[in-house]
Amino acid sequence: MVMQYIYLHGFASSPNSTKARYLSDRFAEHHLPLCIPDLNHGDFPHLTISRQIQQVAPALNIPTTIIGSSLGGLTAAHLGQQYTQVQKILLLAPAFGFLSHWLPTLGENITQNWQQKKYIQVYHYGEGKEMPLSHDFLIDAHQYQENSLQRPLPTLILHGKHDDVIPIQASQEFAMQRPWINLIELDSDHTLGNMMSETWQTIKLFCQIP
Repeated sequence: MVMQYIYLHGFASSPNSTKARYLSDRFAEHHLPLCIPDLNHGDFPHLTISRQIQQVAPALNIPTTIIGSSLGGLTAAHLGQQYTQVQKILLLAPAFGFLSHWLPTLGENITQNWQQKKYIQVYHYGEGKEMPLSHDFLIDAHQYQENSLQRPLPTLILHGKHDDVIPIQASQEFAMQRPWINLIELDSDHTLGNMMSETWQTIKLFCQIP
């Protein structure tokens, strides 16, 4: 069976992130292509989770393993729910409960201010600067709730115990209710940057890459 591999980067990141480049290099060493779409799609201000799903969906015409980081992990989980060609998902610090963790960091009355102004400025790590983000992102994100993710497909979650962006409890609670999920807790933060070698060995095993 031919399997394709897709990596979905995180929020306000890019295919040129340290993690994306590291994983691309490791797959290349095994003569396997790793598809890394740019989820900014040339228009970060109008990013939504729905747009990310619609962008990736046309590629799901053969059996696929999706690796997703942070918001890319949340997107991967919903793609796995919706598309049977997704055979496995591997989630790196997935952004379960994203809004409840992220919105409080933006300041008081952020929801009201965002609605009034239509856009807010957020720091884009891929671009290295602040960029506007439409209120449509918030409206759209509310429909992607974890309780809808019930398809029992092989799922591995790697999450840092010291993650201060998406607490590891979010993955613990998600996995606790779904026996088909394996959660590995790492001595790391949200980036998993100090555990990339271990992460790759786990990915190799999960994907059965010789």
